[in-house]
Amino acid sequence: MALILIVDDAAFTRRMIRKTLVADGHETLEATNGQEGLDKAIAHQPDCILTDMLMPVMDGFQLLAALRDRQINTPVIVITADIQENVRQRCRELGGSGFINKPPKEAELRRVMGEILACPQETV
Repeated sequence: MALILIVDDAAFTRRMIRKTLVADGHETLEATNGQEGLDKAIAHQPDCILTDMLMPVMDGFQLLAALRDRQINTPVIVITADIQENVRQRCRELGGSGFINKPPKEAELRRVMGEILACPQETV
């Protein structure tokens, strides 16, 4: 299936997401902050990136900007508890492809992943 990079400083969240993705046949990589995520995105070229917004070292906004600046067009799904429209708009402007409310529910994760992987250039 697909190689998915999970970027989140919370080990519990990464584990929950990984469990669902692996059950669906995907391979996963994990990063604990945006800088580590950027490094892994460059090294491994995943098919999709799932990222939290609030993390140490480099946050989700900085990760989105760094991916855009390096012309890495991998679809990025933002997983956040911040549902404010201005946050979502800023993520879209930086290249975010979709959103999942935190904590992620299995059904929503599967739905958004399916849509993103089927049509990686569109936003969800």
